[in-house]
Amino acid sequence: MASDNPIIALGEWHPAGSSRSVPSSLAEAGERLTVHDDAGAELSSGKLSAVEISPRVGAVARRITFPDGSLFGTSDNDAIDGFLARKGRGREGIIHRMERFHPRLIAFVAAAILFGALIYRFALPALVEVAVAVTPPIVPRVMSSSTLEALDRTVLDQSELDEARRGKILDGFGDIAALSGVGGERYTLNFRKGGAIGPNAFALPDGTLILTDELVELAGDDTEMIVGVLAHEIGHVELKHSLRQIYRAAGVAALIMVIAGDIGSGAEDVLVQGGGLLSLSYSRSAEAAADRHSVELMVKSGRDPAAIARFFQLIETKLEDRSETSIFSTHPGTPERRKAILDLITELQARPR
Repeated sequence: MASDNPIIALGEWHPAGSSRSVPSSLAEAGERLTVHDDAGAELSSGKLSAVEISPRVGAVARRITFPDGSLFGTSDNDAIDGFLARKGRGREGIIHRMERFHPRLIAFVAAAILFGALIYRFALPALVEVAVAVTPPIVPRVMSSSTLEALDRTVLDQSELDEARRGKILDGFGDIAALSGVGGERYTLNFRKGGAIGPNAFALPDGTLILTDELVELAGDDTEMIVGVLAHEIGHVELKHSLRQIYRAAGVAALIMVIAGDIGSGAEDVLVQGGGLLSLSYSRSAEAAADRHSVELMVKSGRDPAAIARFFQLIETKLEDRSETSIFSTHPGTPERRKAILDLITELQARPR
């Protein structure tokens, strides 16, 4: 028997607990909703107050759930909205309103960026300090091994320095390493051809130091200058700058992955390994502290404390780096730092012995 009630929308009816689908129509019968099949037989009905109508979310099909557990589905969202409006229940779902009002999405993106910035500015430094404090010795060794492996695979090459030159540098390095806070056994010096890195020296968290052939060539016969640079890198290790930077780089990579979601294993590798390479650069305050450590360690070993200052003078003259900062160097601000080193030497020499 055909229904005389006005049809609201066409769709599919599903019995309770069944995946069976029946082509049907949703109709209004006073304060009730009814579902009929194509032959007009009633399949389900219920008071409007007892029927659950899902909110609109874009073009997603609507679901009308009846008290008996059966369900009517329809993609005619406009028809359902029109019916609800006539019944005084025309408010759209909050998700659909946000979807339609695109400036809200911009606000959400801005909020996510702000949230990430706050974590980076305040939470990440605190977490890094906690991580540094509780890190067991095995972790820096693993970090350093993987970072050196990545560098050897991507930018570094086997050193071409002759054994005599290496021997002089190793002798000086051994002297200052033995006078460091943790002793010479903690440190190892590796020679590499720098390639894209060029004249440089850097330290990894476990005390592994890398010195490039290009820096040795730049220093010429001034072995004392090279030893001063290595004393600076020992300072980074003893003050745990390298470990902090690696944790910070890992934290930034994790933050990006949390915000961006599944970015793929390749992108994750770029973030993690790239973060490891970027962790070789330090803040201005960290560089200043390592400079001071170099001067103090050179004085302690009876060597020339101005050696590291000569290194910066060399960078200024030969590499024409006279800027206060340089994005191409892991040791920025050479003129300013050279002056600070000379001032420190004057201060130390003026102290009563």
